Amino acid sequence: LLAACTPAATPRPKLTLAWVTKSLGNPVFDHGYRGARQKAEELSASGPYEVELIAVGPTAADAVEQARVLDDLIARQVDGILVYPTSHRQLDHLRPLRKANYPLVLLISDPEATIDAVCMDETRGAYKATKHLLELGHRTIGVINGANPLGHLDKREGHRQGLAEGVLELDLSLHAVARGHSPESGYWAVDALMNGENKPTAIFASNDSLALGALRWCQKHKLRVPEDIAIIGMDNIEFGEYATVPLSSVNYAVETVTRMAVDRLMRLISAGDQLPAPRVTQIDPDLVIRESTIGAMG
Repeated sequence: LLAACTPAATPRPKLTLAWVTKSLGNPVFDHGYRGARQKAEELSASGPYEVELIAVGPTAADAVEQARVLDDLIARQVDGILVYPTSHRQLDHLRPLRKANYPLVLLISDPEATIDAVCMDETRGAYKATKHLLELGHRTIGVINGANPLGHLDKREGHRQGLAEGVLELDLSLHAVARGHSPESGYWAVDALMNGENKPTAIFASNDSLALGALRWCQKHKLRVPEDIAIIGMDNIEFGEYATVPLSSVNYAVETVTRMAVDRLMRLISAGDQLPAPRVTQIDPDLVIRESTIGAMG
């Protein structure tokens, strides 16, 4: 009888957040989603809202198609969106959403600072990787970039800054654009570099998957890493630590980044129709130095 008289708990209001990515199976995106989901669960456990995070992806490498996906989410009354754009420099399909006061946070930097973003400072990461190779005595550094050159201008700029400190100029003959982001793409990009006239003594890859492909090419062609050629990547994915030669990398604290992005998105949602000025937060990455650049220690 007493239980029957106890009033039912008032259900908490529900917020639905969307995670929009451009690929599935990418370890960086997968870890990022894990961090965002954990943050949403913590908010649900302790806050006034029940927070649900839904994953949407992959979206095509086309801004028009990604815009269609975003419009569909808004029509479904999703409260806010975390998004990896199809390109770092193709954001025109996203800016109207911010101007319309829709809560949106990018997981890459907006160079015009018109949309909220939380991300790794890729310019600093590439600078640190380049400086590390220079400090080891390398002066001919090859670069492997991903399939979309527009998406890697920040990394190229960081590489240029590092070279400038070493009184070296950017040499585009040492740059190879891979046909994707996979180890296979890295393998064939290194093949092109090493068959050119100016052979590098070190390689900086714009992600660890490309770097693993570079490592495989060197092993197949009997080049010792790092004695004959040093290799460093970006993102510090788990596979890199357990490669046949453990991979030096720029650490992308992706779970930290996405947890902060959820916090920012919740702040935008709580602001209602008058969003605060856009804020871009860039995390300064650290290097993780392993055998692929300095050899075995002890």
